[in-house]
Amino acid sequence: MILTALNDYYQRLAAEDKVPMPGFSSEKVSFCLVFAQDGKPLQIVDLRDTSGKKPRPSPCQVPVDKRRTSGIHAYPLWDKTAYALGVSAGEGKRLADEHAAFKARQFELFGESDDPELNAFLRLLEQWRPDQLTELPGYSEEVLDTNVIFRLDGKHQYLHENREARRLWGTVLESGEGESGQCLITGEIAPLGTDHPAIRGVRDAQSSGASLVSFNSEAYNSYGNKGQANASISKAAIFGYSTALNHLLRGDTDNRQRLQIGDATVVFWAKARDAAHATAAENFFALLNEPPTDEQQAAKLGTLLTDIAQGRPLKELDPMLEPDTQFFVLGLAPNAARLSVRFWYVDTLEHLAQHYAHHHQDMSLEPSPWKGMMPGAWRLALQTAPIHGDRPKSEDVLPQLAGELMRSILTGSRYPRSLLNNIVMRFRNDGKISGIRVALCKAVLAREGRLAVHSNSTTQEVPVSLDPQSTHPGYLLGRLFAELENAQRSALGNEVNATIRDRYYGAASATPASVFPMLLRNVQHHLSNMRKKDKGGLAHKIETEIGTIIDGLGNSFPRSLRIEDQGRFAIGYYHQSQARFAKKDSTAKNAETEQGESE
Repeated sequence: MILTALNDYYQRLAAEDKVPMPGFSSEKVSFCLVFAQDGKPLQIVDLRDTSGKKPRPSPCQVPVDKRRTSGIHAYPLWDKTAYALGVSAGEGKRLADEHAAFKARQFELFGESDDPELNAFLRLLEQWRPDQLTELPGYSEEVLDTNVIFRLDGKHQYLHENREARRLWGTVLESGEGESGQCLITGEIAPLGTDHPAIRGVRDAQSSGASLVSFNSEAYNSYGNKGQANASISKAAIFGYSTALNHLLRGDTDNRQRLQIGDATVVFWAKARDAAHATAAENFFALLNEPPTDEQQAAKLGTLLTDIAQGRPLKELDPMLEPDTQFFVLGLAPNAARLSVRFWYVDTLEHLAQHYAHHHQDMSLEPSPWKGMMPGAWRLALQTAPIHGDRPKSEDVLPQLAGELMRSILTGSRYPRSLLNNIVMRFRNDGKISGIRVALCKAVLAREGRLAVHSNSTTQEVPVSLDPQSTHPGYLLGRLFAELENAQRSALGNEVNATIRDRYYGAASATPASVFPMLLRNVQHHLSNMRKKDKGGLAHKIETEIGTIIDGLGNSFPRSLRIEDQGRFAIGYYHQSQARFAKKDSTAKNAETEQGESE
């Protein structure tokens, strides 16, 4: 299914001239050697992109028949300098053999051609001496060990773009087609392939590329010829799926079809009635996972998701977003020399949009912890990592957890239970009770409550904003803890080195009965201290709020709270704390208004 979808995507890309045709590959090329009609080398031309801080090779569609491993294998009309020019920055123990193989390959392919450009190129190879390279205009040591192509002086096209060269190359490819059979991808009878190209661009995989389909020697020798019977895939389909996947994984700055979620490199694409509608669907998905920084655009996207969650048809919101557009999401992770599929998701755009709308709904929290649009999946996964300095590190995110989080967002299924466990553990360990972390707790609990048919947990909904009517013990204890902290801060001021949150949050949220009686005794000292500082009114408000919350808890504090209730504890703490800040902001705004009116 994965290979079939990728091969179909290749057909769309090929129709748009965005990918090379069979027998070619997009490779990184840095320099071009220009030569005369008599074969004399003239100069080296730098083809690199110099728009950034560091020059970067330019992508170029060049002839490739198979990937090079440990053996010597030369490519037609281009190669790295060790092969093409016989020079290298290193020791080059196989340098002479590699250069000889390159020359032999070119004469084998084009030696009988009467094309003037190809004949001039062969004359260049006949008289070429590796020590000539340093004498050419444009040479620098940066040329060494890069990929080079060739061009006849006075011509605009490169040699590998020559029509006769391409015709001869196509003839060679067809003549070596080998055994035929039914392709598992297309269903057609066609020449079967054995060499599956390397897939490049998956983070932390081998820099030279890794295999999505491969067999070790014992496996493929046990049945069929080098994997043809194990994986009966035609050469054309192998080229199609691998080219499409490498296109999706390309490292270009304008590539919006690639995401990084933990150790999984995620790519996505759509299949619609035409390329324009497919592109619109892909751009929509990219926007969901990389929210706009502009607050107005983010707010617009948030409103769109709210409308979708309320049942408004997708096409009414944007005519280019057709609900039956088929959408594909593939998550790949490195696994030695191979790639493992972390997740694979196929569904209609309508269902995908609904799942993202539900995710947006489940994550909603008031006051909002973020400006504009909710953070993407990777930023959410980062919340499960320990804080080092002032921020978490991506390498500390558990790979499996990140993949499961993405899968739950895509499919609308339950969030991984380990997500709640990890967030609660982070609360205890680093004490950072951020709004995004609290929103994740709320999302896990809200979705479980919404999806559960039979549940042993409380049926109370998880509140989006402060809910004074809630009687859930975990939520009330979180509110109570926030008010006790408020009393401490109000009594001691900002000079306090460590609040009760720094010292007792973990114990209060896990074993309330062991901590809250002591905290309630201490709060009396804080309230008394506030009254001595002419803060009697504030002390009365806090004391009243504490009494109201305690009345909802019953006669005793729970000895322990389950992990779900600890999540509710964090939500209650957040709501009560933020309500206090909101009151302060409101009071300040009212004071400014009164002052303005008096003036």
